[in-house]
This record gives sequence, structure tokens and C-alpha cells, in this order.
Amino acid sequence: MSAARTSAAPAPGARGTATPWRAVVGGSIGNLVEWYDWFVYASFATYFAGAFFPNGNPTAQLLNTAGIFAVGFFMRPVGGWLLGRYADRRGRKAALTLTVTMMSLSALLIAVAPTYRQVGYAGAAVLLAARLLQGLSVGGEYAASATYLTEASAPGRRGFVSSFQYVSMTLGQLLGLGLQIVLQHTMSSADLHSYGWRIPFVVGAVGAAVIFWLRRNLVETEAYTEAEGAGGSAGTDGGERGTIRRLLRHKREFVLVMALTMGGTVAYYTYTTYLTKYLSNTVGLSKNDAALVSFCALTVFMLLQPFAGALSDRIGRRPLLITFGVGATFGTVPLMTTLSHTDGFAGALLLSVVALVLVTGYTSINAVVKAELFPTQIRALGVALPYALANALFGGTAEYVALWFKNAGAESGYYWYVSGCAAVSLVVYLCMRETGTARLSAAEQLPDGTPATVRT
Repeated sequence: MSAARTSAAPAPGARGTATPWRAVVGGSIGNLVEWYDWFVYASFATYFAGAFFPNGNPTAQLLNTAGIFAVGFFMRPVGGWLLGRYADRRGRKAALTLTVTMMSLSALLIAVAPTYRQVGYAGAAVLLAARLLQGLSVGGEYAASATYLTEASAPGRRGFVSSFQYVSMTLGQLLGLGLQIVLQHTMSSADLHSYGWRIPFVVGAVGAAVIFWLRRNLVETEAYTEAEGAGGSAGTDGGERGTIRRLLRHKREFVLVMALTMGGTVAYYTYTTYLTKYLSNTVGLSKNDAALVSFCALTVFMLLQPFAGALSDRIGRRPLLITFGVGATFGTVPLMTTLSHTDGFAGALLLSVVALVLVTGYTSINAVVKAELFPTQIRALGVALPYALANALFGGTAEYVALWFKNAGAESGYYWYVSGCAAVSLVVYLCMRETGTARLSAAEQLPDGTPATVRT
């Protein structure tokens, strides 16, 4: 790896040197739709499972829909590879527009999918195709938005701006949960099973179409434009942009992304998507109280992200990552054990918020850290592929592993599993370099005029 130095000052109004709110919204809001769609599929499965599979055992119907849901997770690395490559070769704006188009189509397919009674298993085939498409788009959306937000930000604001990725992701979950509550209180169970389950997917398709319009007006980042020009004039670098061959020159960073993601993604899925089930099945709260605890805790979590991101711009990324690593490694077992013995709403909410405060040390800055590890020519693919692999292996299986331990009568084993994954990531946080000082384009420089250092 080599470094090129330049003392060129950024041109007034140069792209990538300032971050208007349109760039923040356009770059991050796709995650809202992604996580909204992800949530409503899982939560409304109990209503539409019977529509796509023969009448019989309801558990078997849910298992079939859950299997289709899982396929989406395993498509994420494929989407990370294909769309990460696309973002590095065609631009961040082009990738963001493509991912949101795929989101809209996948939601629309589910909304209009014919039932088993109408066309037999062909309806389930449409559902499967929609989930495959959604998995591809999710795999590419994270990296495309992380890369765009990082490159479109001023050097001293990248942590703050990129934190809105998790703000939008959490808001998507909250909107999905909110819509579910509204529909459950305004429609009968029969109507929800008949046609009401299609409503959230229509909303998702329309929302993605609106985001498509927003993203069409985005401006390409200075870092990508600069790299594209350099590659075109050199005649060689442009052919390797976004390729596995180019990525293999950064094996250390590839492994680093997987390792630093490992503990964070397990903790994130534990305290967000699995939390409601844990509060209901283990803690003993009613389903309504469990959902309300999750809603309130996620709201606090969402609001914390920008503050933690801004803090990382002042003190660096590693202190926040290390704080998360220490807290998750040594705090998970006592926290989960105490939570399992809590019998009140207030206690459950307090402990859930404490857990998510710890997770914030990872979520608020993990996207920017990954983007800062790679040079522009391979940045989107470098973020997308190792992250998607780690997410599929550890984040996507977190709930299954938790339920396996519970079914085996050794639920506390899962607490130790989460701690172990966090410990691996903690070692990485302690040993890795600080990424907050990285310069992503020649136009960037420190406020004191220090020349930029651009990785190539």
C-alpha cells in the first residue's frame, strides 16, 4: 500500500467537501425502506403464511415463509459483491439509485403476489423471487450509502453524517412496528389474513419510489469523480476498479472488516430484532409490553446515533469501538441475566436502553470506519463484501443460535456466545489503527491546512 500526498486546497463548492442535508437524506434514507421491508416481512408472516402454502399445520406454513426469509440473508453477500462492484465502477449515485429500484420492485412483488388458492405454488415462487431481489438490494444498499455518506462529508463531520445510516435503519423498524400496531387496532384478524397484510408492502413500494426520485438529484462525490479521472488517464487503474483482484490487495482490511463486524452485528441483532421475543419468551412480559419496551428502547437508540458519531469526530473512532467492545464482552452476561429476572416494564426498559447505549459505540460509526479503511477505487466493494459475509454468518444467525440455546435448556450459553464474539472484535479494536484521520480525496485537508493523505 502506498500513499500519495497533495497540498491542493479544495475548490469552492467542490463536491464532497460539504454535506447538505439533501445528501444526508438521499444517502441514508434507503436504509429506512430496507429495514421497514425487512421488519414487515418477519412481523406480518403470521398473517400471510397461509396465503402461499396449503392449509394444514400453521407451524409448517410459518417455517416455509421463514425459509424464504432466510434466503434473503444469504443473498446479501451476492448483492454486496455485485452492487459493491457496480458502485466502484459506475459511481455511488448510480448504485444508490439501482438499490432503491430493486427495493421498490421487491415490495411490489410481495404486495401483488397471487395466493396458493389462485395459482398453487407459483405464488410462493413470486414470494421467493421478491426475497431474492430484496436480499440483493440490502447487500448493496449498506455499502453504497456508507460510501456515499462518508465521501460526501467534510473530514471533520464524517462520523456525524454517517451515523444517520443507523438513524434511518432504526426509523424503518419503528415505522414498520407502528404500522403493524395501527393495522392490528383498525382491522379485524380475518381482514388482516385476507388482504390487510398486503398494505405494508404497498407502502414500502411507494416509499422506495419516492426515495428513487430523491436520489436522482444527488451529486456524485468528489472522491469518486477524482478516482475515475485518475483511472481513466492512467488507463490501467480504471479496469480494476471494483474487482475482486483489486480487493485482494487489501486482504488485511478485508479480514479486519469481518472481525470488527462480528461482535457488533451479533450484539445489534440481539438487542434489536431478538429483544422483543426475549422479553416475551424469557422475561415473561406480555407481547404488548414487550413490543412497547422495544419501541421505546429503539427510539432512544436512534436519537443517540448522531451524538456518538459527532463524538467520534472529536476523539476518534477507536475509543467508541473499544468502549463497545469492553461493555459487550464483560457486560453481556450480567446484563442478560439480570434482564431475565426482571418482572416489570420499567426495569426491562432501563436494561434494554443500557444495552443499546453500549451497542451505539459500534453502530454509530461502523460504516464510516469500514469506508475509511479502503481506497476509493475499491471502497464500496471493500465495505460491502466482508460486511455482508460477517452479517450473514453472525448477525443473520443470532436469533437462531439464541433459540437453539433456549431449546437446549442452556439459554445462558447464548450470553457467553455474544460475549465471545464481542471479545474477538475487542482485540481488533485494540490493535487496529485510527481511521478518522484518513483523507478520501486530494481535495480534502485538515482545518489547519495540513495536506491530505490519500490511500491508493
